[in-house]
Amino acid sequence: MENEFLRDLLKQVASGRMNLDAAMHALRKLPFEDLGYARIDNHRCLRQSVPEVIYCAGKTLPQIMGIAERLAHHHVNVLATRASKEVFEGIREVVPDCEYHEAARIVVLKPRPVEGKGLIAVVSAGTSDIPVAEEAAITAEVLGNKVERLYDVGVAGIHRLLHHCDDLFRANVAIVVAGMEGALASVVGGLVSCPVIGVPTSVGYGASFGGIAALLSMLNSCASGVSVVNIDNGFGAGYQGNLINKIAVKAAAEKSAPEMEEVGTAMHLKRASCCS
Repeated sequence: MENEFLRDLLKQVASGRMNLDAAMHALRKLPFEDLGYARIDNHRCLRQSVPEVIYCAGKTLPQIMGIAERLAHHHVNVLATRASKEVFEGIREVVPDCEYHEAARIVVLKPRPVEGKGLIAVVSAGTSDIPVAEEAAITAEVLGNKVERLYDVGVAGIHRLLHHCDDLFRANVAIVVAGMEGALASVVGGLVSCPVIGVPTSVGYGASFGGIAALLSMLNSCASGVSVVNIDNGFGAGYQGNLINKIAVKAAAEKSAPEMEEVGTAMHLKRASCCS
């Protein structure tokens, strides 16, 4: 994900449309911009290839609007998580170019198409877990990953999951979202060879303790390769899944490069022998 502001700035300097003094003044805001109530990390996109994400819960609407306006000035595909419809309407006043994913409670500021690479499987145990699953799925998609959604395939009807084994086997990482006793993460972990990220949700009756039962179950999984994020943290799972998937995609590309070179050499030798 590119820093649109910085690229445009460099183009203006290179073309002579902006002098060095004006460019230096603009660059002073790059490390961070102090709004009084927030210090916006404009440099994060250069360090991590992803702009700073706005966590809306706990912030006032004016604060969210101010942060959103400044981030959108410098970046595209900015995520605002845990956003209500009211927050979306407020953001839209200062950044008209935005879209709201209601199920995921995510606003994407200045959304731009991103080519999805690799594959992340987002699996939910029940329909009640879909909001957290969608938070993971939308996050992963905006960050440039292909996402396969497998929803309502919990252990109470395990045949529903087994029907989608081929989809799971193709994934570079599986994000498993489950409440109640959280058993689905262990089941998926026992099926696949890729990393599994368990996301416990607060879905369940009283003894689930708001997701603690699912959290402890996933942490104690007997399946190898299962890691766990915090309760209801779909965003964290989507972000982590993105990092894992990008490593897998990069490794596959590096592996295929020598193979393509060998094919090219073989074709060259074949043409040479035909012409001799």
